[in-house]
Amino acid sequence: MQSFMGTGVALVTPFKSDFSVDVEALQKLVNHVIVGGVEYLVVLGTTGESVTLSKEEKELVKKTIIDANKGRLPLVLGVGGNHTAGVVEELNAENLKGFDAILSVSPFYNKPTQEGIYQHFKAIALSSPLPIILYNVPGRTASNMLPTTALRLASEFPNVIGIKEAAGDLVQAMELIKNKPEHFLVISGDDMIALPMVLAGGAGVISVIGQAFAEDFSNLIRMGLRREVDQAFELHYQLAESIDMIFEQGNPAGIKAMLKSMNVTGDTVRLPLVNVNEDLAKRINSFVVKNYKLANL
Repeated sequence: MQSFMGTGVALVTPFKSDFSVDVEALQKLVNHVIVGGVEYLVVLGTTGESVTLSKEEKELVKKTIIDANKGRLPLVLGVGGNHTAGVVEELNAENLKGFDAILSVSPFYNKPTQEGIYQHFKAIALSSPLPIILYNVPGRTASNMLPTTALRLASEFPNVIGIKEAAGDLVQAMELIKNKPEHFLVISGDDMIALPMVLAGGAGVISVIGQAFAEDFSNLIRMGLRREVDQAFELHYQLAESIDMIFEQGNPAGIKAMLKSMNVTGDTVRLPLVNVNEDLAKRINSFVVKNYKLANL
């Protein structure tokens, strides 16, 4: 499971001004984060606006990332939903060649009980040909997967190898870390508290800001894993303003505005998302120009 220690990045899906997938920008983004030093890539997650993509577009995104990656980093594919049988069917039909694990979000909107969440992931665990990273994000699902449920899955199914924990609750994260099986990775899904989670015993982060400032954020997480606390927090505080800004008006609109400022991708998003407003775009650009003198600016 060492493949998923450190920094993974939840890649955006770049769009052209006509809202078609921008293959060239996606290739550029993959190379940008790999050169920056991240440890693995997450494909077609929430940040990738996967719910707005057609089946054909998803296949295009997957192929583009696999080809651009050229086997350099492990790849994690987002496969999840709130219809259990549909997710199982997707896993059975999906072309998973080139991927090393799946990231599966806890069911959203339905608001299942803890037993319902357990049974959902049990069905996925029994069907998945790849290791599974659970994804708990109550702010999007309106349902919190409690540590007892995640740990029950981890103890009963060896292919459930970790959890992206994005409840924003350090106490809950520490409960997971304290009681987890040895093989189970507790991965932060929240950039702002990724360092405290790592210092508490977490395995790293699946990051959004890490695809903009790949070198800095992956170095921050590695410092945390090495227990270089003062240096890590110094870097954290340098980046904290940018983390706040990219989530201020929603994800991935914020990170796309930042990637545009860095000349990596454009900032187009698909409805119902809209671009950040002019004020935030200016503040993001000012942060990039002031703090990161990138060669391509």
